[in-house]
Amino acid sequence: MNKFYVVSIAALFSISAAYAQTSAPAASSKAAVPAAATQSASSSCETKAVGKNGKPLTGAAKSSFMKKCEGNVKSAASTACEAKAVGKDGKPLAGAAKASFMKKCEAGAGS
Repeated sequence: MNKFYVVSIAALFSISAAYAQTSAPAASSKAAVPAAATQSASSSCETKAVGKNGKPLTGAAKSSFMKKCEGNVKSAASTACEAKAVGKDGKPLAGAAKASFMKKCEAGAGS
């Protein structure tokens, strides 16, 4: 009977540890994308990560979908900012001025 209790307690600990690992949000190592933009993109992509059968994606399929979805969100923000990168004289920005503008614009797009 004691073995049953020990096995039961060990199973509960392993299940809770496994659940904690799967429910924790994935840490992103993208230095170029601000944290707010990453969280916004992740949350919107997370809700879209559903398979053809209507069940949430898991494992490699989810990782692939999230990478593609977050790339599309970043690309859309870059395209929108690219169109706005115009100086006071109406000419397109170039060089450091454009790089600075794009960085600020993309950071603001995620908020």
